[in-house]
Amino acid sequence: MKRRVHHLPYCLALAILAPIAAPLRADTLDTIRQRGVLIWGGDQEGGGPYIYPDPADPSRVIGFEVDLAALFAAELGVRPQFQQADWNTLPELLRSGTIDVIMNGYEWTPERAGRMLASRPYYLYEMQLLAKADDSTINDWPDLERKPHGRTPQISVLRGTAAATYIRTRFADRVELVEYDGTTDAMAQVRNGLHEATLTDWVAAIYYRDHPSGRGLKFVGQPVEPGFYVLFARQEDARLVAALNTTIEKSFRDGRLKAIYDKYHIWNATQEKLLDAKPGAASTVRPSIADIITTYGPVMLKAAGMTVLLSVSSMPIAIIVGLFVALGRLYGPGPVRFALAAYVEVLRGTPVMLQLYVLYFLLPEISPIALSPLVAAIAGLAINYSAYEAEIYRAGLQAIPRGQMEAALALGMSRPTALRRIIVPQAVRIVIPPVTNDFIALFKDTSVCSVITITELTKQYNVMANSTGAILPLALMTALLYMAMSYPLSIVTRRLESKMSGAAHGGHA
Repeated sequence: MKRRVHHLPYCLALAILAPIAAPLRADTLDTIRQRGVLIWGGDQEGGGPYIYPDPADPSRVIGFEVDLAALFAAELGVRPQFQQADWNTLPELLRSGTIDVIMNGYEWTPERAGRMLASRPYYLYEMQLLAKADDSTINDWPDLERKPHGRTPQISVLRGTAAATYIRTRFADRVELVEYDGTTDAMAQVRNGLHEATLTDWVAAIYYRDHPSGRGLKFVGQPVEPGFYVLFARQEDARLVAALNTTIEKSFRDGRLKAIYDKYHIWNATQEKLLDAKPGAASTVRPSIADIITTYGPVMLKAAGMTVLLSVSSMPIAIIVGLFVALGRLYGPGPVRFALAAYVEVLRGTPVMLQLYVLYFLLPEISPIALSPLVAAIAGLAINYSAYEAEIYRAGLQAIPRGQMEAALALGMSRPTALRRIIVPQAVRIVIPPVTNDFIALFKDTSVCSVITITELTKQYNVMANSTGAILPLALMTALLYMAMSYPLSIVTRRLESKMSGAAHGGHA
């Protein structure tokens, strides 16, 4: 039985334990110097030029923030150590003490600055709109509001970033926002013609312009919405942040900062004003539990609805396909049995995330077929789970005594008729409990669909917790919603098992 590791239990544990552990934590700057290592967190999935695998040695990371980390560590007299993490969970890792600082193109916002301690800006960013190079209908921002392709334009962005906030604020319902976990994923779907444009930081746009992921895209209009990249530390780490601020100012004045940015071709005239940049005031508003439920409850319920939709749509397909696969493996001709065995092993031997990538990203590259995110998610989950249901049904079919098939054939039934009327109905009763358990597991496994822009309950929790800092209330709300979805199925499973047990005992009476 497959199992996935989910962020939610981890985040819930961190939310509970972090306040207890915080008073016991030593001064972080002293700890860093004692251990000789500055641990900084980031996410390679965002891509270049921030943090990305070295083409010459994929086991190590490079990027301008990797160089910055080395600069900061050298000034502290230690060495840098990169900690890979999901972009949206970095604040939770910081809170738990797993990392010392966050540095990964994290934009300064009042909400983040209200719950974490921000350094002075180390880069002044702007956002650049990109469209397909041969799309003559989009040449400036206003073109998007004219529905250039006769439909509501779709703009792709990196999930949870300032780009997403800008599109929601400026366009409201006039465009459809599609969020991805990777910058290159958002660019790929514009290049494939699925979306009209993508909004990304100018830094990434410049970098990918000369790489395969950005080829075939054009810059549209002028950069918009300037902002600040800052490092984030825990609120109590003022000494560490002061040391980082000193390094930023010192390296700007002696030219080391410009040398790093020049290396990645991201220095521009805007950076000349870096030392004059002053972010606004941090948000000190702490919403009450009632405010959180009122404000974010409807959003979480909508995400839970997506989880239910994915589950109830994909599981019946998985059950039907799995049954036919099991029948084919047991009663089909040799070539069919071999092909279906390969089908099961390939699907069970590869992660569902990879299968979703193939359906949503690779399929449009190699064929004219382009699936919507919802269709790709349902198909991916159904195909993946069909392999597991096939094995469950195969075990159920093999549990039926061979003599029952022989008796049916002796009475003049054809093999298909005997399977349909005698064997399969008995096997279905046997496999109901494990199939129902898989259905419950599917509710949690829908979280992987976030890689193809589906925002279900776990992903919505991660995004909301990252943007608001209300980790514990949102985690409890999410856990209750999962319980509300899965507990009724648990009751149904127990009743079916009890009913089957009673029927079996009655049959022997």
